[in-house]
Amino acid sequence: MAGLWFEQLEVGQVFRHDMRRTVTETDNLLFTTLTHNPAALHLDAEYMAKSDFGKIIVNSTFTLGLMVGISVGDTTLGTAVANLGWDEVRFPAPVYVGDTLRIETEVVDLRESKSRPTAGIVTFVHRAYNQDDVLVASCKRTGLQHKGPAD
Repeated sequence: MAGLWFEQLEVGQVFRHDMRRTVTETDNLLFTTLTHNPAALHLDAEYMAKSDFGKIIVNSTFTLGLMVGISVGDTTLGTAVANLGWDEVRFPAPVYVGDTLRIETEVVDLRESKSRPTAGIVTFVHRAYNQDDVLVASCKRTGLQHKGPAD
Protein backbone atom coordinates (compact mmCIF):
# COMPACT_ATOMS: atom_id res chain seq x y z
CA MET A 1 0.00 0.00 0.00
CA ALA A 2 1.47 3.33 -1.03
CA GLY A 3 -0.32 5.59 1.46
CA LEU A 4 0.70 6.07 5.05
CA TRP A 5 -1.26 5.21 8.17
CA PHE A 6 -2.18 8.02 10.55
CA GLU A 7 0.60 6.97 12.98
CA GLN A 8 3.21 7.18 10.22
CA LEU A 9 2.57 10.88 9.65
CA GLU A 10 4.36 13.62 11.60
CA VAL A 11 3.74 17.35 11.81
CA GLY A 12 6.44 19.04 9.74
CA GLN A 13 6.91 16.05 7.45
CA VAL A 14 7.40 17.20 3.84
CA PHE A 15 6.84 15.09 0.74
CA ARG A 16 8.49 16.18 -2.50
CA HIS A 17 6.48 14.07 -4.89
CA ASP A 18 8.51 12.45 -7.67
CA MET A 19 5.67 12.61 -10.20
CA ARG A 20 5.59 15.78 -12.27
CA ARG A 21 3.05 16.67 -14.95
CA THR A 22 3.13 18.86 -18.02
CA VAL A 23 -0.31 20.41 -18.50
CA THR A 24 -1.70 19.98 -22.01
CA GLU A 25 -4.26 21.83 -24.05
CA THR A 26 -6.41 18.70 -23.95
CA ASP A 27 -6.31 18.66 -20.13
CA ASN A 28 -7.60 22.21 -19.98
CA LEU A 29 -10.15 21.88 -22.78
CA LEU A 30 -11.67 18.62 -21.52
CA PHE A 31 -11.76 19.64 -17.86
CA THR A 32 -13.25 23.04 -18.67
CA THR A 33 -15.94 21.67 -20.96
CA LEU A 34 -16.73 18.63 -18.78
CA THR A 35 -17.41 20.98 -15.87
CA HIS A 36 -19.51 23.34 -18.03
CA ASN A 37 -17.25 26.33 -17.44
CA PRO A 38 -17.72 28.71 -20.41
CA ALA A 39 -15.15 31.31 -19.24
CA ALA A 40 -13.27 32.78 -22.20
CA LEU A 41 -10.02 32.84 -20.22
CA HIS A 42 -9.91 29.01 -20.49
CA LEU A 43 -11.27 28.53 -24.02
CA ASP A 44 -10.85 31.58 -26.27
CA ALA A 45 -7.29 32.16 -27.55
CA GLU A 46 -8.22 35.33 -29.46
CA TYR A 47 -9.87 36.90 -26.43
CA MET A 48 -6.93 36.00 -24.19
CA ALA A 49 -4.36 37.27 -26.71
CA LYS A 50 -5.72 40.76 -25.98
CA SER A 51 -5.68 40.24 -22.19
CA ASP A 52 -2.95 41.04 -19.67
CA PHE A 53 -1.99 37.35 -19.74
CA GLY A 54 -1.62 37.13 -23.53
CA LYS A 55 -2.75 33.51 -23.73
CA ILE A 56 -5.21 31.00 -22.31
CA ILE A 57 -4.99 30.32 -18.57
CA VAL A 58 -5.48 26.73 -17.42
CA ASN A 59 -8.64 26.17 -15.39
CA SER A 60 -7.68 26.63 -11.74
CA THR A 61 -9.96 23.83 -10.59
CA PHE A 62 -7.97 21.45 -12.82
CA THR A 63 -4.78 22.76 -11.21
CA LEU A 64 -6.23 22.15 -7.74
CA GLY A 65 -7.28 18.62 -8.63
CA LEU A 66 -3.92 17.80 -10.22
CA MET A 67 -2.01 19.18 -7.23
CA VAL A 68 -3.97 17.06 -4.76
CA GLY A 69 -4.08 14.06 -7.08
CA ILE A 70 -0.30 13.90 -7.46
CA SER A 71 0.01 13.86 -3.65
CA VAL A 72 -2.25 10.84 -3.15
CA GLY A 73 0.23 8.10 -4.04
CA ASP A 74 2.71 9.14 -1.36
CA THR A 75 0.26 10.10 1.37
CA THR A 76 -3.26 8.70 1.30
CA LEU A 77 -3.57 5.96 -1.34
CA GLY A 78 -5.39 3.10 0.36
CA THR A 79 -5.21 4.71 3.80
CA ALA A 80 -7.69 7.57 3.50
CA VAL A 81 -11.18 7.20 4.90
CA ALA A 82 -12.50 10.44 3.41
CA ASN A 83 -11.56 13.92 2.31
CA LEU A 84 -13.07 16.38 4.82
CA GLY A 85 -12.39 19.68 3.10
CA TRP A 86 -10.14 22.17 1.36
CA ASP A 87 -9.29 25.54 2.86
CA GLU A 88 -7.13 28.51 1.94
CA VAL A 89 -7.07 27.60 -1.76
CA ARG A 90 -4.81 30.08 -3.56
CA PHE A 91 -3.56 30.60 -7.12
CA PRO A 92 -0.79 33.22 -6.83
CA ALA A 93 0.35 32.82 -10.46
CA PRO A 94 -1.34 31.48 -13.58
CA VAL A 95 -0.77 28.06 -15.09
CA TYR A 96 -0.44 27.91 -18.87
CA VAL A 97 -0.63 25.04 -21.32
CA GLY A 98 2.88 23.56 -21.47
CA ASP A 99 3.78 24.32 -17.85
CA THR A 100 5.26 21.39 -15.94
CA LEU A 101 4.10 21.22 -12.33
CA ARG A 102 5.83 19.65 -9.35
CA ILE A 103 4.07 19.22 -6.03
CA GLU A 104 5.13 19.37 -2.39
CA THR A 105 2.99 18.34 0.56
CA GLU A 106 3.55 19.21 4.21
CA VAL A 107 1.77 17.70 7.21
CA VAL A 108 0.72 20.67 9.37
CA ASP A 109 -1.68 19.11 11.89
CA LEU A 110 -2.62 15.72 13.31
CA ARG A 111 -5.29 14.89 15.84
CA GLU A 112 -7.26 11.91 17.00
CA SER A 113 -10.79 11.52 15.65
CA LYS A 114 -13.37 11.87 18.41
CA SER A 115 -15.98 9.82 16.55
CA ARG A 116 -13.79 7.14 14.92
CA PRO A 117 -11.25 5.42 17.16
CA THR A 118 -9.67 3.66 14.15
CA ALA A 119 -8.87 6.92 12.36
CA GLY A 120 -7.23 10.29 12.85
CA ILE A 121 -7.56 13.69 11.22
CA VAL A 122 -4.64 15.02 9.21
CA THR A 123 -4.19 18.44 7.64
CA PHE A 124 -1.89 18.75 4.66
CA VAL A 125 -0.66 21.86 2.86
CA HIS A 126 -0.16 21.18 -0.83
CA ARG A 127 1.94 23.48 -3.00
CA ALA A 128 2.35 23.42 -6.79
CA TYR A 129 5.33 24.99 -8.55
CA ASN A 130 5.91 25.43 -12.26
CA GLN A 131 9.10 24.67 -14.16
CA ASP A 132 10.53 28.05 -13.09
CA ASP A 133 9.92 27.25 -9.39
CA VAL A 134 7.11 29.81 -9.23
CA LEU A 135 4.37 28.93 -6.74
CA VAL A 136 1.20 28.60 -8.83
CA ALA A 137 -1.21 26.98 -6.35
CA SER A 138 -1.60 26.01 -2.71
CA CYS A 139 -4.27 24.71 -0.38
CA LYS A 140 -4.87 23.15 3.00
CA ARG A 141 -6.60 19.78 2.81
CA THR A 142 -8.06 17.98 5.80
CA GLY A 143 -8.75 14.27 5.67
CA LEU A 144 -9.76 11.36 7.80
CA GLN A 145 -6.93 8.81 7.76
CA HIS A 146 -7.01 5.16 8.81
CA LYS A 147 -4.80 4.08 11.69
CA GLY A 148 -2.60 1.09 11.02
CA PRO A 149 -3.79 -2.41 11.74
CA ALA A 150 -3.41 -3.54 15.35
CA ASP A 151 -0.47 -5.88 15.83
